[in-house]
Amino acid sequence: MDFTPTEEQAAARDLAARIFGDLATPERLTAAGTGSDPELWKALCAAGLVGAVEELGLLGLVLLLEEQGRTTAQAPFAPTCVYGLLAVAAHGSPEQRERLLPGIGDGSVVVCGAFPAQGGVRAVQVSRQGELTGTVPVVPWLRDATHVLVADDHGELWLTPVTDATRVEPVELTAPWSAGRLTLDGAAAERLGATEAHADVLATARTAFAGLQAGVCAGSLARAVAHVNAREQFGRPLATRQAVQLRAADAYMDIEAIRVTTYEAAWRRDAGLPYATHALTAAWWASEAGRRVVDTGQHLHGGAGADLDHPVHRHFLWGRQLDAYLGCGAEVLQELGELIVSEEAQP
Repeated sequence: MDFTPTEEQAAARDLAARIFGDLATPERLTAAGTGSDPELWKALCAAGLVGAVEELGLLGLVLLLEEQGRTTAQAPFAPTCVYGLLAVAAHGSPEQRERLLPGIGDGSVVVCGAFPAQGGVRAVQVSRQGELTGTVPVVPWLRDATHVLVADDHGELWLTPVTDATRVEPVELTAPWSAGRLTLDGAAAERLGATEAHADVLATARTAFAGLQAGVCAGSLARAVAHVNAREQFGRPLATRQAVQLRAADAYMDIEAIRVTTYEAAWRRDAGLPYATHALTAAWWASEAGRRVVDTGQHLHGGAGADLDHPVHRHFLWGRQLDAYLGCGAEVLQELGELIVSEEAQP
């Protein structure tokens, strides 16, 4: 395996870093409140970064999401690429790809995902006419979306316009992800892929959001390192204290663990290899290690970390939200164990 970015992936990553760095400033994030920044979204789409993901692959998307995570930029970049572009490209019919992909690429179609990470009873039913009925209590980025990807009670995927026989009620999460409560009442929908599409989209999403978590954690640690180097106590920078150094070193190793497991899962998907267990491994590291890192970032800021308006607090909120999104550590670990057992039982 080779995780070295291609020239195209590296160029896209550098461009994303510039856009996020220029537009996702603490001042603009504060002004956006709990919503997304429409100007940032326009800039990302105008630069061709959303449409480029089809060619860059999942590994390329992970690199871009790391840059988003470093700044906690508030734009529906991750869901549109995962639940929209990559899902349609992998499982859509030729007609669906021709009709939907251009709009997703230019930003006029924004897609979010409304289906649970864990199995069991799902809240949405589909009629014989392909109409959806049911309620999904929390759908991240729903208030930004034009379309939502929904899993019915049989685990099949359906794409439906948000404005078609739906009701959206704002819901606030730990992180400012423009979430909403989705109520479907006979909403017209089109099926996306076969039954196995749900497992693939979920594994893709877990891998992508693990990459986002790696960026969130890297941004949190970078802010903490800058703080302890500048902050002095008894005439010495905090960074010279061994306890501070060890805490930061542990955080760095956790970030690298999230990153390498995510890269492996993404690389395997792009190479057409089985990657379900690898996606779960990356998700576990993103949940367990991610929580530790953002806690460390806030802790190393001392009293400043307790300030809800401090930039590092955004990383804390995002890290905590990503810890639980698409399955927390214990749930993912159980699912991984069950998957390994089932694979070993196969002849």
